[in-house]
Amino acid sequence: MTSARDQIVETTCALIEVQGYHATGLSQIISESGSPKGSLYHYFPGGKEALVTEALQRAGDVIEARIRAGLTDSDDPAQAVRGFLYGLAYHVAASDFQRGGPITTVALETASTSERLRETCLAIYERWRGAFREKLVSSGIERQRAERLSMLILASIEGGIILSRTRRDSQLIREIGDELASLISSNR
Repeated sequence: MTSARDQIVETTCALIEVQGYHATGLSQIISESGSPKGSLYHYFPGGKEALVTEALQRAGDVIEARIRAGLTDSDDPAQAVRGFLYGLAYHVAASDFQRGGPITTVALETASTSERLRETCLAIYERWRGAFREKLVSSGIERQRAERLSMLILASIEGGIILSRTRRDSQLIREIGDELASLISSNR
């Protein structure tokens, strides 16, 4: 059984991913989580920013685990990255283009207004990048090149999700996967 605290965090994750940080109010979180108002303030005395920080960290952990699991599907880093992006394309489309970027959504809205949320998003992005970098390095790609390629992979994924949701077409994410795979292959 999910605790009230966990339910509040999970509801926040879902809402910020679909509608963003500013459009997600505490009243809506309380209502949709089924939690009493007092419990939100009990668990998160720092208010909305503290709650969203924890929601982002939880979402970041889940996505990092998916990235790492996806990268183990093939010893070949090019195929592993392509496979991860193909899976991502499927999930974005399956959500009717409503999901796929909880960290991006908050980062875009708050990077210039909340240092705490900006730093949280940055730390999550760095962990994700690290997963890609580790895969590249372990396959024999020189570390400095892996640093740059991992940033390109991350930027391509995040940009691809935004464009895919905007276009309502997941083919773009698969095409990015194909191009990244070609690039990675040429660096081995």
